Amino acid sequence: MSDLGDFADHGRDDAPDDPPGDEDDFERADLDDVGSDDGLGTLTVSEGLRIHEDGRETSLKAYVTASNRSMVRLGTYLVAPYPGGEKLFCRITGLEYAQAFQSDDATEIHARRAMRSDGIDEQDYEFLAELDPVAVLYDDGGDLKRRMPDRVPKPETVVRAADDATEIKTGLKIPEDGVFLGHLSVGGEKVRTAAEPPTIDYRVKDDYEAGDPLVFRHTLVAGGTGSGKTHSAKNVLRQYLHEDRRYPVDSGGAERRMAVVQFDPQDEYAQMHDDNPAASPSDERAWETQGLAHGGHDDTVAFVPKVGSASYAADHHGAEQVEFTIPFSMVRANPWLVASSGLNDNQYGALHLLLDRFFDQYGQSGTYREFCTFLDDPALKEELDESGRVHEATYEAVMRRVHGMPSGLFDQDARPITDLVEDRQFVRPGRLSVVPTYHISNSRAAETVVLAVSSLLVDQKLSNDPRYETIKETPLLVGMDEAHNFLADADSVQANKVVGKFTEAAKQGRKERLGLFLITQDPQDIADPVFKQVNTTVVLNLGDEDAINAVNIPNELQSKVPYFEKGQMAVYSPDNSEPVEIQGLPTCLTRHGRD
Repeated sequence: MSDLGDFADHGRDDAPDDPPGDEDDFERADLDDVGSDDGLGTLTVSEGLRIHEDGRETSLKAYVTASNRSMVRLGTYLVAPYPGGEKLFCRITGLEYAQAFQSDDATEIHARRAMRSDGIDEQDYEFLAELDPVAVLYDDGGDLKRRMPDRVPKPETVVRAADDATEIKTGLKIPEDGVFLGHLSVGGEKVRTAAEPPTIDYRVKDDYEAGDPLVFRHTLVAGGTGSGKTHSAKNVLRQYLHEDRRYPVDSGGAERRMAVVQFDPQDEYAQMHDDNPAASPSDERAWETQGLAHGGHDDTVAFVPKVGSASYAADHHGAEQVEFTIPFSMVRANPWLVASSGLNDNQYGALHLLLDRFFDQYGQSGTYREFCTFLDDPALKEELDESGRVHEATYEAVMRRVHGMPSGLFDQDARPITDLVEDRQFVRPGRLSVVPTYHISNSRAAETVVLAVSSLLVDQKLSNDPRYETIKETPLLVGMDEAHNFLADADSVQANKVVGKFTEAAKQGRKERLGLFLITQDPQDIADPVFKQVNTTVVLNLGDEDAINAVNIPNELQSKVPYFEKGQMAVYSPDNSEPVEIQGLPTCLTRHGRD
């Protein structure tokens, strides 16, 4: 046996020099140069490969190769080809490591060894990406189109990151043209493509070829303090004021520019009159390349409500200022404007009757002070009580509420808003009319101003016999910041009347060319009937759980909302695209901020 030599050393020239117990006896295969890795990995059948009508039954996973794992994120868009040229467009919804070899790594020895090492060897583990099939992409006469996933891809199909702008837009159903909201992103990072520019612009449909413009099916922008919602809202509104953007207003083919009326409790939107001094030449070049309206909008006017002795200071913008007052005559069409707190049905009916008698006697020129004097007449109260038309207690309740209105609200020393409408100053194609209320210290007075003016616009839009044709014949976008203060659910006749009016306005928006643009940090407080009419929901950072649940966006986006950085947004617009995350412009297109 000794002639056979040392059996253990057979075939190893270097055996005598190797230390006993060396763990490097076996070399790993070098895979870096094996084949062509044009992708992130391959589809695997180890846990099933299945497309199902019930999404919960779908099983689609990809093995991600070691060198690509650091680049993969939840939400990343991927493409997997079918034989024949079609492609499956999908999104990563889950990521996991799994053991490649049967072993127990939950041991003291393994943990200590890992703690002393410089890192792990990725080839020792499987890295699996769970995929959600979004759409099948196919060629139709040279045009790329999408349909619902109806084919299962082949095992070991190579998956690659989607880097073609047309594939991504088609897969997500994002329109090529429309009103710009931001750039498609995943985890706060813009999606990059091989095109120039490399980003994917997200736009909202704004023409009649693909259905009604979504502006007339209403928009909600929700975000907490410091999330960038005003910055983002300004950028969107600036696009609707683009000089080339027009909408048909009658069957004869006439087209007009949008008029925007923005109610502004923080006095920020009149700044849209001015250029942004923080915008650099490179910013402007990029905006021009993308066809964005930018810079100050010259036709911006601040219509300032005159309430009591409140004064308005405007050194932070260069827009023209025009004072106006709310004439008491507007109360005739909306009696709830002259009640300082909640009315029940009997009280509201009594108020309506009293206003009719007052205006029949005093005419349209009757004032609030004259109405208070009118109510103070004990003979009138006695007459109505004895006739059974208005009970004495009901009469007194109405009188208390009318007298409880904030002072200096109606009939002040300024032009009535109705005159400004009749003269085509307040609503005009291409004009941004801003109604600031920050200078009004009484919140009830500010609320009444907003509801009076917005109700005038809505009533005229919905009327079959409008008094002010300029409102009826002009495409109109009504923007309402802090919308939760005006369109909230409440157990009063006033709240029901307001909510009912705006719900009907929202329903008729497409027909009447009327859009609502609601901005809020408390979406849970907006009345549900109004909320249900909103088609496009834009959500920035929200920290309140009730607010996040209220915006009613898909779970995959909802979970991200509390972690959004400034300008990061989730967009849920079922008639426009798949639910997506986007990144807004870092620089405002107009002046923004008081610095």
